[in-house]
Amino acid sequence: MSDINLIKELRDQTGLSVAAIKKALDEADGDREKALATLKALGGTAAAKKADRELKDGVVEAYVHSNRKLGALVELACETDFVARNDEFIELARGLAMHVAAMRPESVEEMLAQPFVKEPERTVQELIGGAVAKLGENIQLVSISILSVG
Repeated sequence: MSDINLIKELRDQTGLSVAAIKKALDEADGDREKALATLKALGGTAAAKKADRELKDGVVEAYVHSNRKLGALVELACETDFVARNDEFIELARGLAMHVAAMRPESVEEMLAQPFVKEPERTVQELIGGAVAKLGENIQLVSISILSVG
């Protein structure tokens, strides 16, 4: 795989900057897996640095299963309305609502530790950490709710 294709693949997977990906690949001597581990740690570091910032905005997103007998709600908070309106942030909230419906976690803490239903190689916490690194704001899953018939 050429360097540019590898960089594109890692950017699509992590959402991090091209510069961060190039640096991780250089440090890993071009090894994809080592670079990916470095980038995952970078996402977690970025999330930790922003964790104390005040959350003033966000979205409530719903997922209703096709049989209409199961629904899930998530409250995903961020710092500004600019990020709250961002398509990637909204898509993250949708994915988290689908995850709640599929995995039925009993708490936010339990959910954060679970492998994300659409990308089992990443936990929900890592997914949110990647969004923090990419969007540049503190993002936190505030609450989840499941509704079901029967």
